[in-house]
Amino acid sequence: MKLALLSDIHSNVQALDACLEHAEAAGAQRFALLGDLVGYGADPVAVVQRVMQLAGDGAIVLKGNHDEMAVTPEGGNKTLGGSTADWTHAQLDAQQRAFLDQLPMTHREDAVLLVHASVDSPERWRYVDDERSAGASLDACAEQPGVHYVFGGHVHQQMLYYRGTGRGLMKFAPTPGVAIPMPRHRQWVATIGSVGQPRDGDPRAMYAMFDLSSAQVAFHRVPYDFQSAAAAIRAAGLPEFFAKRLEDGR
Repeated sequence: MKLALLSDIHSNVQALDACLEHAEAAGAQRFALLGDLVGYGADPVAVVQRVMQLAGDGAIVLKGNHDEMAVTPEGGNKTLGGSTADWTHAQLDAQQRAFLDQLPMTHREDAVLLVHASVDSPERWRYVDDERSAGASLDACAEQPGVHYVFGGHVHQQMLYYRGTGRGLMKFAPTPGVAIPMPRHRQWVATIGSVGQPRDGDPRAMYAMFDLSSAQVAFHRVPYDFQSAAAAIRAAGLPEFFAKRLEDGR
């Protein structure tokens, strides 16, 4: 089975639609959305509506920190994420906020564990951005024997880590579109990147496809109309910084 893994959509419906279309063309049989559906971008309603439809069709959907902030925003939050939480909350209706509120932090199927941030206290939204933090996420899987694959988002970049015979982890940056074997005798942690707000200098959307049958993962970059997404941010009166970030891929 081919599982399409998407995370950090951030209210960018143009990027979401492009990634869904690409994944379907690549043979995706199921979808998993790993949190941060909203925040930053101008189309939270359209994104949540699409994700609710996907969930109704059997997609796995997890909660991210921006989803949590949109449900219960902290007034006066001066962080970048908090600056759009009140606006996003006001755009969503009660049903959409309830959908975000009930989302789980993690989901496990067989040897695969999905999470938005780190398995190490997922509610604390820790970043997995180096070998040490990836190792901590894997170590937290000790309470769930049989987990060989951890997929998450949160860091907005694509990276793969693995543990061989020792305790240390190795990491490498994947080449888009190239399938990588992930044999089960190792343990793996992958950050799948951001659909709606890449931060590596490339504005193309990110997602990954994991083939459970062959134990291979491919990381993808997908062109989309980021100019329209940026224009929608400006038209909504949201901070210019978020529009420029889409255009720069940072």
